[in-house]
Amino acid sequence: QVQLVESGGGLVQAGGSLRLSCLASGGTFSTYAMGWFRQAPGKEREFVASINPSGGHTPSADSVKGRFTISRDNGKNTVYLQMVNLKPEDTAVYSCAAGEYLSVNSKNYNYWGQGTQVTVSS
Repeated sequence: QVQLVESGGGLVQAGGSLRLSCLASGGTFSTYAMGWFRQAPGKEREFVASINPSGGHTPSADSVKGRFTISRDNGKNTVYLQMVNLKPEDTAVYSCAAGEYLSVNSKNYNYWGQGTQVTVSS
């Protein structure tokens, strides 16, 4: 039903910035809660940030508060993750997800993108 495609990952130096995008197709984007998750090698998938359909509620993980900002443009069917002051610990594959409910739990999301690699060098 819903297809998600991430873009914007890459290799940056510590302290640098990246803006990830997730383009959705299928379904009605404006009704979905969206989330960003990340997974580093050998580690479990970790919640990063999420956003409700209208964009007014944006919970995020403590590890990224003050550095990462999630937003959405319902007219473009796109959710963004603006990342600043990146740290080597942020290195991971970042995936976006869509679901019926706003949640910090990955199990509550029904659709997932393939992910985009973010690598932060020290």
